[in-house]
Amino acid sequence: METVIRPAQRDDASTIARIQVATWRSTYRGLVPDDYLDNMREERSAKIWADVISRIDEAKAPSEAAEQPLFLVAEDPAHGVVGYVLGGKERDQDPVYKAELYAIYILKDFQRRGIGRRLVQAFARGMLQRGYHNLLVWVLAENPSRHFYESLGGRWLRSKTITIGGADLEEWAYVWDDLSLLAGKG
Repeated sequence: METVIRPAQRDDASTIARIQVATWRSTYRGLVPDDYLDNMREERSAKIWADVISRIDEAKAPSEAAEQPLFLVAEDPAHGVVGYVLGGKERDQDPVYKAELYAIYILKDFQRRGIGRRLVQAFARGMLQRGYHNLLVWVLAENPSRHFYESLGGRWLRSKTITIGGADLEEWAYVWDDLSLLAGKG
């Protein structure tokens, strides 16, 4: 059986937190300060994710739901949830790009199996249904996984500096001008 892409549910919060902590530690070790990574706690993250999912679920009116983030998980039939994607309305009032992919993380043992591509395509389809037509994502410039966005047709747009754990880090924005191409509908 193939991995299923579905909306995140409140019961997924603990697993999402485990994925977040594990992937941050495996992906960002050497990029983000070790003490920041070592102090990440699944329990704290699980509460945050449960609150996010609850707010999404509580949106009743279609216009209200469209303003909520889109949160999808990849569920492997034998291993449960192995990855997630989260995004929604662009957060910094970009004049051109109105949708933003906030996060995508897949457990290391499940990477390079097409799950990330399927998550992003499902996310793009969902954002198209909400009336968005373009997209951006911010990724650490030194993150080796940034090539994933390039493989999906993301175009480098600009950089900015952010601070994580007291360290100034460079982030790059990748963009898609036509979300239908990313959704596999172009």
